[in-house]
Amino acid sequence: MKKFAIIVAGGQGNRMGTPIPKQYLEIGGMPILMHTLKRFHQYDPHLQLILVIPKEDFEFWEELKEKFDFNIPHTLVAGGKSRFQSVRNGLESISEEEGLVAIHDGVRPFVKRAVIAQSFQTALRSGSAIAVVAVKDSIRKLTDDDKSFYQEREYFRMVQTPQTFQLNKIKQAFSVPELRQFTDDATVYEHQGWQVTLIAGNPENIKITTPEDMVYARFLISEHVD
Repeated sequence: MKKFAIIVAGGQGNRMGTPIPKQYLEIGGMPILMHTLKRFHQYDPHLQLILVIPKEDFEFWEELKEKFDFNIPHTLVAGGKSRFQSVRNGLESISEEEGLVAIHDGVRPFVKRAVIAQSFQTALRSGSAIAVVAVKDSIRKLTDDDKSFYQEREYFRMVQTPQTFQLNKIKQAFSVPELRQFTDDATVYEHQGWQVTLIAGNPENIKITTPEDMVYARFLISEHVD
């Protein structure tokens, strides 16, 4: 089966408070987004990479590629107004109907190659593979009347990416109109009535969105986290 990876990086980085979107900030000598693409390329050099960024960023991205001598092959696709629309644009750029596709946040550069591999293996067998990690802290559920209630954390998981699927199924799932409850690709998939399959992610696979995340990301880079 052909394998694809859609790397989605359409954010504006408002929470980061920087003049450029977070996906283009540098850690370890190159932009975050390049680290992410490199992870997937190292997993499988034949993996077809699709990078989804805002159309207005295309020229800037080409300048960054030249500046950092970045030559990992990938297809550039214009993002939409929401993550849902950006992922759909990425899926529509794939002409094949059969295969496997991993969908991954561009600002998660520390996903382990073993997690990527497991996601494709599991999706091939069961249709989907959603990377998750256990909840470490105690959690409480808030109510509209300002009350809170204890929740058993063993029944909850923190959802990450990649979220990997059989291509024909996820294309069908994204053919519907966008709904508010579509918070990630897994919720789009299960809207079809299909159960998602969970796999173990890795705790270092953080989504870099705040200055504090950048501090941790630079630490992970310095420790050569694989």
